[in-house]
Amino acid sequence: MAKYNKSELLIVDAYNVIGNWEHLNRLKLDNKLPEARDELIKELSEYQKYSGKEIIVVFDAMYVPGLAKSKKVKNIQVVWTNKNETADTYIESLATREQSLFTQVEVATSDHAEQWTIFSAGALRIPDQELLTSVRRTKKEIRNEAKNYNSNLTGNRITFDEGQLDKLTALRDKLSKNE
Repeated sequence: MAKYNKSELLIVDAYNVIGNWEHLNRLKLDNKLPEARDELIKELSEYQKYSGKEIIVVFDAMYVPGLAKSKKVKNIQVVWTNKNETADTYIESLATREQSLFTQVEVATSDHAEQWTIFSAGALRIPDQELLTSVRRTKKEIRNEAKNYNSNLTGNRITFDEGQLDKLTALRDKLSKNE
């Protein structure tokens, strides 16, 4: 019997996350909500590329009325709900619809009522602080991989035996003295 891997879908309750990630909430409180939204999308885009999860970020129309739309931004789907539709309602419906034998849905929110609704639909819930930890860990892993990759590129690709290295060291020292 063949073994199938489930695809993974992460749905993010955007304003809940912005309000609970300190660096994004600081932007929001400084009347820089568009910057907080952009930063959230940027961070989740980096996370998406590394994790391979499909990500949908849901903003409700509470702060930007009349924008009901959905578009791809930096490899993630960004959804703005209708004027009279909350992000919670949209997320709960989406999670119920998408959760299946082939797709594991995970919802990032710290809204306890929403977490229980999501859980009862068979989806997983992840508190926003746990998502932040995963995003930060991913950033660190990306930096480490890039550092290792760069050091391998600049490393010595020619191998010398001990005698050759001694001769090269002597030549370098002799040339240094002549300068």
